[in-house]
This record gives sequence, C-alpha cells and structure tokens, in this order.
Amino acid sequence: VQLVESGGGSVQAGGSLRLSCVSSGYIASGHCMGWFRQVPGKEREGVAAIDTGDGSTYYLNSVEGRFTISHDNAKNTLYLQMNSLKPEDTAIYYCAASPLKPKPWTAVSEYNTWGQGTQVTVS
Repeated sequence: VQLVESGGGSVQAGGSLRLSCVSSGYIASGHCMGWFRQVPGKEREGVAAIDTGDGSTYYLNSVEGRFTISHDNAKNTLYLQMNSLKPEDTAIYYCAASPLKPKPWTAVSEYNTWGQGTQVTVS
C-alpha cells in the first residue's frame, strides 16, 4: 500500500485548505489512519486520526473545532479539512496508516505506512 498526499499550499491566516491522501491499496475496515505534521527541529506530532471501522475520530487539542478528518472507504481516500488556519499550523503534513488501533493514537511508531508529505504554509 502506498499513500499519496495532495492539497497543501500557502494560505493567509484564517483561510482553509483540504488535504487528501489516496491509498493505492485497500485499507481494511478497523485500521487507523491519521494526519501528522512536522516542522524542522521538532518531532512529528499527531494532528488527527480516524478508525476506518467505527469512524471514531481523535484530534490534537489545538486543532479541535478547526480541523475535520474523514475517510471515504469507497475511494480509499483520507481527508483533512483545515479551517481558521493559523501561522502555527505551518508544517509538512503526512498521512499514515496503521493496521492496529494505536494507543495512544499519536504514537508515530504504531503507523507502518506513510505518505511523502505535503507542505502547508500559513502567513
């Protein structure tokens, strides 16, 4: 399975972007998919995750209420709708998939498939 992100770009503070992550293979129900972000010199942090089985969602506190994660099983595509963007949201965003239910959901080591990343810049 390969993951390919798209939808990054530059936007002014308060604007919106929608990231997409297409899977080249089938992501079985019950897997966990997530969005992570990283800035130079800092560790990769979990932004949001979704259980593709029961639809449970999880968010980083600082993005809750502004970002929405969703997954279209028919299209094998993961989305991240980002609204009210802030300069501190600037980062490279990665999608990831785990065959398990990572605990905590932010555990980077629990995800075994990663996309190449897409840059989001908020000014």
